Amino acid sequence: MQDQRKFVCYIAISMDGYIATKDDSLEWLFKAEGEGDAGYSEFIDTIDTVLMGRRTYEWVMDAEKGKPPYPDKECYVFSSTLTGQKDHVKFINQPVFSFAEKLQKTPGKNIWVVGGSKLLHEFLQGKLIDEFIISIAPTVIGKGIPLFQELDFEIEYELKSVKQWEQFAQLHYVLKKQRD
Repeated sequence: MQDQRKFVCYIAISMDGYIATKDDSLEWLFKAEGEGDAGYSEFIDTIDTVLMGRRTYEWVMDAEKGKPPYPDKECYVFSSTLTGQKDHVKFINQPVFSFAEKLQKTPGKNIWVVGGSKLLHEFLQGKLIDEFIISIAPTVIGKGIPLFQELDFEIEYELKSVKQWEQFAQLHYVLKKQRD
């Protein structure tokens, strides 16, 4: 039997836990000195599908000057306003849990939950994130969009590894298996 695909969140945060400023800026992130690509090219080879929210998609499209994001990957954008398909991106307007459950059962590599915070929250509510790879930038931005929103329950993860990429600390967590 084939192993089930995993949902992995690979993301960078500020030291105070934000993924972006209130106006979606990531300028603070690019000011920090990193080593190479901080394991990005190794990670990207483990996935073939990318999931993101509409605001993240729009940020990526702006940053890439209109070039579609991740052209060699299957790319889905969750949106309540955009529909259909544009370039190679498919817009999804359905509950995260039911879509994710079907997607996870299809053959393929792991699935990258890029962000943002709202989409990640929906995945956490369904206890769907199997792994977190979080790079922490040496910056405190004070306020912004937090990585995690409030939940009404706990989800336990185990630390798999800690790496340093110049000024970035990278933590890799895997979902703790529940014992019967």
